[in-house]
Amino acid sequence: MTDPSPDEFTGTARLFPLPNLVLFPHVIQGLHIFELRYRQLLTDALATDELITLALLKPGWEEKTDNAPAIEPVACLGRVMWHEKLPDGRYNLRLRGLARLRILEEVPADRLYRMARAEVMAETAPDDPSLLKKLRDALADLVLPRFEEDGPARRQLQELFDGEMPLGEVCDVLGYALPLSMEVKLALLSEARIDHRAMALADVLRSSAARSDRPFPPGFSPN
Repeated sequence: MTDPSPDEFTGTARLFPLPNLVLFPHVIQGLHIFELRYRQLLTDALATDELITLALLKPGWEEKTDNAPAIEPVACLGRVMWHEKLPDGRYNLRLRGLARLRILEEVPADRLYRMARAEVMAETAPDDPSLLKKLRDALADLVLPRFEEDGPARRQLQELFDGEMPLGEVCDVLGYALPLSMEVKLALLSEARIDHRAMALADVLRSSAARSDRPFPPGFSPN
């Protein structure tokens, strides 16, 4: 099954800023919506294109006294794949990441939530496909030995590396699921070139293993 397309994105993003979550394309994130402004955001999205943009708040957001703390310049466009409205007006939903977005500027809106002009960041790949195969194998060599050979996490990861999922998507699934810092996750989200993203992730795995005798990552599920 192919991912839903971001083709309906008009260039205006409904912003859902969060302090501790980086969404990636090709993964699904559960969310609970309770603030009035984000109930309005979801209502508007469901009535039109079902698109929401998850943005990461910049460090220091806790010290801001206004309702619009700064956000990072790269965010993730997502589509609501499932939702339920609770009797008190709150929502539960599942959001699937669709594409990287570069935030150009916030725009005035007659809504409770924030909006911005943004553009989709197209992925790029090297001309030599053999390089992607080498990078995929290198990531597998870094990740798989850290899990029990017959364990379910190892089997899931082996299927991920052996399957037909392109390397860029593999990196996004790993970047989302692994216990990395928000700074590292944002850097991976910001990298539209697939080979550079894979190399950056491999460097993080190598450096983390060098700094600790504990297994890294500790647990994994691509779901």
